[in-house]
This record gives sequence, structure tokens and C-alpha cells, in this order.
Amino acid sequence: MVNKIVLDDYPIFVKNYEEGKAEGDRQLVSVTFDVTSDDYHDVTTLLYKGSFDVKVPERSLAFKGTIRQYSTSFTNLYEKGNVGEFKLSLIEKS
Repeated sequence: MVNKIVLDDYPIFVKNYEEGKAEGDRQLVSVTFDVTSDDYHDVTTLLYKGSFDVKVPERSLAFKGTIRQYSTSFTNLYEKGNVGEFKLSLIEKS
């Protein structure tokens, strides 16, 4: 079970991890993770970049990737104590 991915040296601890291949045999990684109100700004600032060095240490996997799909269960994580569930799919750049 994968517990962590790293995007541009920022660790993200995941609840769910799926790995596969997309068109052109590109790497595809999908994760679900919680984001607290304390981490919200850092995580969303990172995700706005759109492209990352993706590492999955437990799988010895690394690639340059972009966001394929992204969603969150909660839009107001500025309120202290709130936690949102994020879903993120990353695809290897061609």
C-alpha cells in the first residue's frame, strides 16, 4: 500500500492510491488525500502550478507529470478545523 507521493519535494500522505497506464503508455497515478485548513494554502498553491516532479518512493516511481483531473469535497478550508478530501489524477508528460 502506497502511503505517500511527493510533488516537487512536497510530501502528500494518501488514503487511496491507484497506478496505471494511459494513452501512449504514459504513467497515470490517482490519489485521494485529506487536506486540513492548516495545509490548505500550501497544497492549493502547489496544485495551481499544474506540472510537477512526481515521485512515489514506495514504488520507486518518478516522472514529470501534469494534472489530469482534480476535485475537492470542501471549498471553504480557510475555517480552522475543517478537513477536505482531495482527489487528484496525474499523467506523465508526453
